[in-house]
Amino acid sequence: MPRLPNATTAHRRGVPRSVRRLLGPTLLLGAWVALSRSGVISETVFASPAKVWDAFVDLVSTGQLQHNLWVSLQRVLIGLFFGITVGVALAVLAGLFQLGEDLIDGPMQILRSLPVLALPPLMILWFGIGEEPKIVLISFGVAFPIYINTFAAIRSVDGRLVEAAGAAGLGRLGLIRHVILPGALPGFFTGLRFAFAVSWLILVVGEQINATSGIGYLAMTAREFLRTDIIVVCLIVYGVLGFASDALIRLLERGALQWRPSFSGT
Repeated sequence: MPRLPNATTAHRRGVPRSVRRLLGPTLLLGAWVALSRSGVISETVFASPAKVWDAFVDLVSTGQLQHNLWVSLQRVLIGLFFGITVGVALAVLAGLFQLGEDLIDGPMQILRSLPVLALPPLMILWFGIGEEPKIVLISFGVAFPIYINTFAAIRSVDGRLVEAAGAAGLGRLGLIRHVILPGALPGFFTGLRFAFAVSWLILVVGEQINATSGIGYLAMTAREFLRTDIIVVCLIVYGVLGFASDALIRLLERGALQWRPSFSGT
């Protein structure tokens, strides 16, 4: 007999999930307002929501926020494109072929242990002080979560499915296309979510390499003038971008994995 949802579950399901996901950020904002008004958080240490809002309006009205945001988005998207391409290509080669794993996995495990945030001086020596080191840093950091999760997902495909596909007459290419790669999609999307988070983190460091624009540059300039309100605006922008990118990936994941029922909470 199917289990009937209780009243709490039914009520929760009546509220769109997109609205429920905003509850956490709303509570965080409410706590910030309350702590600022009560004086627990000093405005000299962390700007109040009112001052942050005024700074946001000023940055938007002058066009500074839009310009710097667009520059940062370009850097992230280009870095993601190259990082995802390299990460997926290496994961497929290492996941499908034993020789590929022998040649690729070892160096990837060594390289991923390098502290990405300590690489800017080397990147400057190799690529100069233009856009290249920023994009290379993002690509470098993005490639590893994509590679690790996709590789693990390929190797985790149920061997019985592979045997059944072979018994059904699927050739090697058909097996890869219809069984292995679709089965690895959940792992790829997990890696993609990590990759987006890493890209925003590395962008902050990359935009301190002789940058003249970008959200990181805007925050660095504000720090020199002790403008905590602008710094908080930049932090909020990073947070909103991370939240929005994760929501976008969730949406793509649901569309790509409609064939795969999964547990979504009670």
